[in-house]
Amino acid sequence: MKKIELLAPAGSLEKLKIACLYGADAVFIGGIEHGLRSNSQNFSIQEIIEGVEFANEYGVDIYVTTNIYAHQENVDTFKEYVLELKNTGVKGLIISDPAYISIAKEFAPNLELHISTQQSITNTKAANFYESLGADRVVLARELTFDEIEEVSKNTNCEIEVFLHGAVCSSYSGRCTISNYMTGRDSNRGGCVQSCRWEFDLTNEKCGKVQTINNKDDHKFSMSAKDMQLLDYIPKMCSIGIDSLKVEGRMKSFHYVATVINVYRQAIDSYFNDPENYEVKESWRSEIEKAEARPSHAGSLIGDLSDKDQIFNEQYQSKKFEYCGYVLGYNPDTNLCLIEQRNHFKVGDIIEFFGPNKNKFSQKVDIIYNVEMELIEKANHPLMHVYITPDQPIDKDWLVRKIN
Repeated sequence: MKKIELLAPAGSLEKLKIACLYGADAVFIGGIEHGLRSNSQNFSIQEIIEGVEFANEYGVDIYVTTNIYAHQENVDTFKEYVLELKNTGVKGLIISDPAYISIAKEFAPNLELHISTQQSITNTKAANFYESLGADRVVLARELTFDEIEEVSKNTNCEIEVFLHGAVCSSYSGRCTISNYMTGRDSNRGGCVQSCRWEFDLTNEKCGKVQTINNKDDHKFSMSAKDMQLLDYIPKMCSIGIDSLKVEGRMKSFHYVATVINVYRQAIDSYFNDPENYEVKESWRSEIEKAEARPSHAGSLIGDLSDKDQIFNEQYQSKKFEYCGYVLGYNPDTNLCLIEQRNHFKVGDIIEFFGPNKNKFSQKVDIIYNVEMELIEKANHPLMHVYITPDQPIDKDWLVRKIN
């Protein structure tokens, strides 16, 4: 049985490196133009080259998103962009617009073409149509069930990619214009402001009066879907012809990338090492929850969605863990680790160190030094460098969480 690809998001070069370190088989990134996450940090051509060089050390493939719906001004600049990308070492492009497919096939035939979920591919005929245009892979719509995915995979020669984890658009695979009307920013050209997650009052005009009809707890109304989380369905997804499992989240933190990719790496490896005895470990489930800020579910994969799969009230869960530091180095002789602060922490806090695979432990912060080796009580300045003493040996590129 061919091992399934674990595909990670990376909105910056730093996140790309974390994805490689924490177990991704492939990483998808976006350039400065032509992708759907214009608010993400994104990659210059030079950063793409550097990212590919780093990824090659870990045997990780890089795909670039060019999945906007293009207007003429975009088409006019895409040829030049493709000519730059073809020599960077990336493996493929993720594309929505047929114009981009045509240009990429003509000017960068060495690059794989993956058809974005933005095209809402929901059937075999559509998959085969894009194959006829030269597609190497189709990313199926998130509205499909397991049975429908299996049917498509049996009847196309294209590779099949589906989403495994992350945010789900309230519209049909991202084909949304709410952001356009609310803010003038085009969600299909990279400008989505996630208007569906805003909080609204519901009102009913009756007899010339406006009546507020929010729920009994007076929570605001939103139109947002719950996030996708498919840890329990790894065996099913590995057995129905899927080639790649994608984690959403190019705009999320690299704590999210490290945590989620680390868990799914362990889960996928566990299944392929011993399919008959695979079971979801509670430690995986609790680890995933440390990176979740919203309720999650299995999406459309197990049937039609209902009101239980939407977030109509409060959107965010209280976080038990808060990402607070990135380990820049560790000296075993002095037992000092150098940490770049990412969120406030202080002496007396309980923190958790974690690294790739299963490595993690918790401890109390007993002492903090600044870079001049002066004792301080707290690390409260963004990106400040401090030293603390871990209870166990650690390594560079570990992350630190504060337990709330």
